Amino acid sequence: MRRSVIPMDEFRGENKIVLRGEAAGQPVRSHQNHGVDYYVVPLRVPRLSGVDDVLNLVVDHPDPALWTPGQWVGVQGEVRSYNNRTGQGSKLVITVLVRSAQQSEEEEGENRLVLAGALCRKPMLRRTPLGREICDLLLAVNRPYGRADYLPCIAWGSLAAHCGGLDVGDKLRLEGRLQSRKYHKLMDGEQVERTAFEISVMNLLDSAELQP
Repeated sequence: MRRSVIPMDEFRGENKIVLRGEAAGQPVRSHQNHGVDYYVVPLRVPRLSGVDDVLNLVVDHPDPALWTPGQWVGVQGEVRSYNNRTGQGSKLVITVLVRSAQQSEEEEGENRLVLAGALCRKPMLRRTPLGREICDLLLAVNRPYGRADYLPCIAWGSLAAHCGGLDVGDKLRLEGRLQSRKYHKLMDGEQVERTAFEISVMNLLDSAELQP
């Protein structure tokens, strides 16, 4: 893959996600921005493997009829990140900002994501205990007005090996899905269950399509 010589803040990002799943809870008020109230609602998105991803959506003016638990909803939006510093240390929070949503008659999970951005940390290539290669990436995806979302991504197998050869500042365009993953963290001598959110990379797209 050709290395980018364009500074990270001088090319536009791309951030589009399409989801279809089942509302898994009532909207809960999260915050206010420019006088608009935003709410968080969980969406359960089944995978073909039988495992569900439960993703946190951020919605303004949520329609109670649309977001009734058990209702299937189709969503288009963008993946967002921010650092939550209200507890001990700093925690990266990943959500989906909903741009449009509608009731879905089709009760089948959908989770498609396209991102374009630049690597802001050197990729970390490692192996599972069974010998499968994994590569952890952190992608900075520019927003308008000088802001960016920092999104953790994971690639597997031959794609992981390729990503392991990339470097900080390389620009990528990829497709994948946003997934949730349970893990346990030792806190005050006790194992506490936590949820991590990351992008599972399916394919790398032509980086030449990225425009400065």
